[in-house]
Amino acid sequence: MAVERKLVQESKRRLLMREFLARESARAGFGGCEIKRTPLGLRIRLVAERPGFVIGRRGSTIQRITNELAEKFDLDDPQIEVEEAEDPDLNAQIAAQKMAEALERGWHFRRAGHSTVRRIMNSGAKGCQIILTGKLTGSRGRMEKFTAGHIKHCGEPAEEFMREGYAMAKKKLGTIGVQVKIMAPDAKLPDDVTIVDADERPASAVDIHEEYVESQAEADKALEEIEEEAPIGADEDVPDSAGPGLEEADEEADEAEEEAEEAAEEPEPEPEEAEEPTPAVGEHELTDISGVGPATAETLADEGYDVAQIADASAEDLTEVSGIGEKTAESIKEATDELVEGEP
Repeated sequence: MAVERKLVQESKRRLLMREFLARESARAGFGGCEIKRTPLGLRIRLVAERPGFVIGRRGSTIQRITNELAEKFDLDDPQIEVEEAEDPDLNAQIAAQKMAEALERGWHFRRAGHSTVRRIMNSGAKGCQIILTGKLTGSRGRMEKFTAGHIKHCGEPAEEFMREGYAMAKKKLGTIGVQVKIMAPDAKLPDDVTIVDADERPASAVDIHEEYVESQAEADKALEEIEEEAPIGADEDVPDSAGPGLEEADEEADEAEEEAEEAAEEPEPEPEEAEEPTPAVGEHELTDISGVGPATAETLADEGYDVAQIADASAEDLTEVSGIGEKTAESIKEATDELVEGEP
């Protein structure tokens, strides 16, 4: 098989695998995946907004996805690692999926677009752009763009700092494509210039060397003045009055030279390791929530919920669980918030 054809088939298979993982982890908030081939097998890193939905109870869901992935794509021992998205509002794929769901629920496209852009920029992004294509208001397809901040479309900054996500909203008039581009908050563009005052600038080896040269020049000048005032003969000794001045000049020159050598050999300070964040929610059972009995707790556990995930979820997310209505979901949410706030 030709190399080109093999590369095309491999890229096609990876795209199908990504679509399969996005479809299986849609309820968990699919935030992208990274596929790597290792000597031990295929390694997949999956990013999700709610990892508990992907893992499932006692790892049942992730085991089922792994088995289906290996059977469907003929893989040997695939390994899937699930990670929680650091900031869902700065994840382009999660933002695109949320906006597509809002359009499917009946939101007007302008309201959804401006709301999503505002939420992304408030999270600290340097730039954001949302592109909607399809039948937005009538039978004729068109495109709408919502932009804020800085956006790079080409070059190294676009490849290094831009994050892209894509989702589709299926409506009665047709399919609407949602494309989200986000510039990372820590992006440093080539035209960013930082001006530091001379007083605030730390001393460098060059500055210490200049001070040493100046002190050496002053010492030579002092020596010339002493020689002019009292010429020294071949057999005469240096007067005692001239000794202290020369010794002080030599000592200052030696100290400046040592400081220059120490500054040149001093290693750069190593960055401090960031402390791991402490968990915000203690360990509780679902039955500790007021109004949640054993049957309801078992139903929530089957759906992948625990106390921490109920605290992060909304009442609307809880209504998706079978047997839980709007009033029950609101009471469970309020009881969970009280339980969490009551922790020391």
